[in-house]
Amino acid sequence: MEYTIKKLSQLASVSSRTLRYYDSINLLKPKRVNSSGYRIYGEEEIERLQQILFFRELELPLEEIKNILDDDNFDSVTSLKNHRKQLLAKRQQLDQLLQTIDKTLASKKGTIKMTDKEKFEGFKQKQLAENEEKYGEEIRERYGKETVEKSNKKFANLTEKQYNEMQEMAADILEKLKNAMKTQDIAGEEAVEVVELHKKWLTYTWPSYSEEAQRGLSDMYVMDERFRKYYDGPAGSGAAQFLRDAIYDYTQK
Repeated sequence: MEYTIKKLSQLASVSSRTLRYYDSINLLKPKRVNSSGYRIYGEEEIERLQQILFFRELELPLEEIKNILDDDNFDSVTSLKNHRKQLLAKRQQLDQLLQTIDKTLASKKGTIKMTDKEKFEGFKQKQLAENEEKYGEEIRERYGKETVEKSNKKFANLTEKQYNEMQEMAADILEKLKNAMKTQDIAGEEAVEVVELHKKWLTYTWPSYSEEAQRGLSDMYVMDERFRKYYDGPAGSGAAQFLRDAIYDYTQK
């Protein structure tokens, strides 16, 4: 079946303006343009739009979606399975947060007593799910399934105090890294402070610490764009590389 841009807009609940924009950036081209100048979309375009909308639900930027769909190795069946897995993880996050809210309301009414651990369970599970979605495959390849599972379990069992300390320390690392970047000295006092704070931060979730593992993690900070953005965004361009070099310098001495 074929659709005009207006019909497709109504079918997919996507504005005609959005579809025209997708056409202009070569993300979704129509099957053809008829003699009256109307864009016509066929079955292949319908399937591609569905994939685009799935990826948008996962908050991927349009350029990245285009690169994925245009890849010769792209497999729509595998992609749909991954979409399903990721959406189930999101639903689990929401269910956990809703459960935390319900328990909190019941606690305020006096019908139940909520433990400190339960108050933060939803937030911790959400963070675990997000980390799994973003980095699960890479960290399992590098550190092994057993180590990752132990790390996740340790994080899930953090007390309220430990959880808050860990979040504050993560923000402190970024701030101190920004200041250390100004010195451009990976062995300086400021850089050493960042590395030692980073080491302490890791102990909140790592089942055991090793210098080699810390260096391996810092390699990922540089190689993986998502990690680079996490550090380079707030601390300045090149921050991930600076942290990696500082960790290597500190741990190899």
